[in-house]
Amino acid sequence: MSVDEWDTGEVPRTDIADPGKQVPVPDRLRVLVLSGPDQGKQLLLERGTYLVGKAPTCDLQLSDGAVSRQHLELQVTGGGVLVKDMGSTNGAFFGGARFNEVTVGPGAVVTIGGTELKLATVERSHPILPSSSDRFGSLLGPSLRMREVFAVLELVAQSDVAVLIEGETGTGKELCAEAIRSAGPRARGPFVVCDLAGISRSLIESELFGHVRGAFTGADRDREGAFQQAHGGTIFIDEIGELELDMQPRLLRALESRKVKPVGAPQYREVDVRVVAATNRDLREEVKAGRFRDDLYHRLAVVRVTLPPLRERKEDIAALVALFLTGKDVEVPSETMGLFTEYDWPGNVRELKNVIDRGLSLMGQTRVLHPSLLGLEAMPGTSTPGGAQHWPTLGNEHFRDAKERLIASWERDYVTQLLRRAGGNVSKAAREGGLDRVYLHRLIKKYNIANVDE
Repeated sequence: MSVDEWDTGEVPRTDIADPGKQVPVPDRLRVLVLSGPDQGKQLLLERGTYLVGKAPTCDLQLSDGAVSRQHLELQVTGGGVLVKDMGSTNGAFFGGARFNEVTVGPGAVVTIGGTELKLATVERSHPILPSSSDRFGSLLGPSLRMREVFAVLELVAQSDVAVLIEGETGTGKELCAEAIRSAGPRARGPFVVCDLAGISRSLIESELFGHVRGAFTGADRDREGAFQQAHGGTIFIDEIGELELDMQPRLLRALESRKVKPVGAPQYREVDVRVVAATNRDLREEVKAGRFRDDLYHRLAVVRVTLPPLRERKEDIAALVALFLTGKDVEVPSETMGLFTEYDWPGNVRELKNVIDRGLSLMGQTRVLHPSLLGLEAMPGTSTPGGAQHWPTLGNEHFRDAKERLIASWERDYVTQLLRRAGGNVSKAAREGGLDRVYLHRLIKKYNIANVDE
């Protein structure tokens, strides 16, 4: 299996389109059963019409009891694949919405009954199917996005190759690294975390490789670095994107030779470690910009795993809320779940947990997690600074347009105030707001925020 197959970076999403909309597709496609009783089954598609269902006459016959005899019709043309629900009992869903007809292209996932079908290009190699589990270690996510990630992690955990975990702040990168270690052959070995963002630049070499007594001022004894501490186990190098260029060749040498030289020591020392690194930056862009070595990137990213942000997998929120409330006698009103779903969670799963913890601490004896306890009152349409309820003015806009306008207004005001409070320092603002720095830059650019008064 090639390394490229294990790259779980984002794939452009397919739009839900009107039946007449053109969505260019290649000459040959396939329908792959991602989940359900027939997982792994597939049907090659060329130009023409195909039936999907339980009937023996269907081109793709399924055994799912919740699928109708003739459930879907696929019309493949050069302008897209028109998917029609043939009047099924349980319906067909795309992007979480039920449809009668929809035009899609490669990458689209349609759900019928308990079966997920993916429209994909024809590959030479066998694809990695989504995991049948909604968990991997402490990571939880029943969504397709997360089960695709879990499938890769389940495989890579059994090997000893280097793994690069990418994702925004709060997506669970350290939990992911711990789960890889716990599911693999080094489970009984040490797990050593080295967070480069929290280490002074002058001490990074010592933290990674150790030092001997007298190597520098304050070195009053020999000290093992993270690589030696992790001997026989796993080293997790967090925020690898913060590593300065002058230190990168030394890390590359350690990875290639499996030897480290403590600061001030005359000789190298052998280490046996598995390396898992993580970053909230796009290291490929860092390589293009000359801030990260290409050879080091490829040495770290033998397998690259991207943890999706929570706003792109909101179907996982209910399961996460239930997890964080395990063992607690708490009622979650529908208004609260609605707010959880509408909010974009710039701090991701970590922010969701913190918000729930806040609500629990303020709940008292009511045992009801009311929206007012969550600290999300700044969301559009919830409350004004004076505490009075504020409702959006009802104009001629459709609901979705009005909602997007209000959210955009709130986001711009929030980011402006956050930057003002941080004196215009984007890194500080990101930390104080619990935001990923790349995401904050994206918001600043999106709303053209500049000249913030200190």
